[in-house]
Amino acid sequence: MIVNQWLGAAHAHDAIGDHARRVQALLRRMGHEAEIYALTIDEELEGLVRPFGHEGARRGDVTILHYALPSPMTEAFAGLPRGRVLQYHNVTPAHYFAPYSAAQFRLSRLAREHLATLAGHADLALGVSEFNRGELERLGFPRTGVMPIAIDVERITRAPRRPALERVLGDGLANFLFVGRLAPNKRIDDYIRLAEQYKRYVNVDYRFVFVGRTDAVPGYFAAVRALMLRYEMPPDRFLFAGPVPDEDLAAYYRSARVYVSLSEHEGFCVPLLEAMAADVPVLAYAAAAVPDTLGGAGVQFYPKDLEHAAELLGLLAFDEGLRRRVVAGQRERLRAFGDARIERDLRAIVEHL
Repeated sequence: MIVNQWLGAAHAHDAIGDHARRVQALLRRMGHEAEIYALTIDEELEGLVRPFGHEGARRGDVTILHYALPSPMTEAFAGLPRGRVLQYHNVTPAHYFAPYSAAQFRLSRLAREHLATLAGHADLALGVSEFNRGELERLGFPRTGVMPIAIDVERITRAPRRPALERVLGDGLANFLFVGRLAPNKRIDDYIRLAEQYKRYVNVDYRFVFVGRTDAVPGYFAAVRALMLRYEMPPDRFLFAGPVPDEDLAAYYRSARVYVSLSEHEGFCVPLLEAMAADVPVLAYAAAAVPDTLGGAGVQFYPKDLEHAAELLGLLAFDEGLRRRVVAGQRERLRAFGDARIERDLRAIVEHL
């Protein structure tokens, strides 16, 4: 059987693109022909991903459209004669961008409008989390299910050491890590408020480390920096590393005392699994798909009381007994996202169609 995957953009070190390539490898291992087609392709992925204009793009017995942004693929997918599988990675609600970027506000609204048009044109609609599946159901998709993102945690667990970077991070400060683009739904501004509570009531020896693009929403990043000035935060306690190679990313995880998620909207949140694979205790605000991904692992809190979160952060950073129990629970949860689960899901999809 021919199983094609369609991506709007094929980027290296991107969660959706990494997932598609992992799914491709599993499909081939199962004996299927499997190719990935994209509208734009990073140079380092040329040869691994085919352009969408290739004649084979529309010849799949099954076609999986990875949906996160509007594109010409939406209409083309709706017009396929058979085997249409939508995998929904979620779209950040437009209201998060309204104060910072009119262009991203419009793009987000358009993405949700395009998604709704597919409700009668998909044979199966899959969310990467139960949170996403519920959204698809509310939009009117008749057959829905869940297939989580397939990730390769070995890029974190087996990455070579980075001694120089690890020495910089091992200067005695407690490192609290966030990985992802600095966008309004991630609520990076709340990390600044959390730091204020933490240094006031728990400990002054801390550093918040942010790994990911800072230019995704420039107006929002400027607002975060302005908030740091307003709170008179020492700039050396906030490290904005930008995008980094896997070796550096693994070093940041190894050096972290706690992984902190304060995001208000996630469709899945791959860094939660990476943190669990690196045995970093997770402290997370329990919103959107975060409870689905953690499944009871880590330490979750709701509502967003940052004074309470600062106390939890201190416990996770320094209570060794608690840390061991949390890490043990995270290891157990991580087993639910192995290749066996994804392969089982893929077999069910192919058989269903």
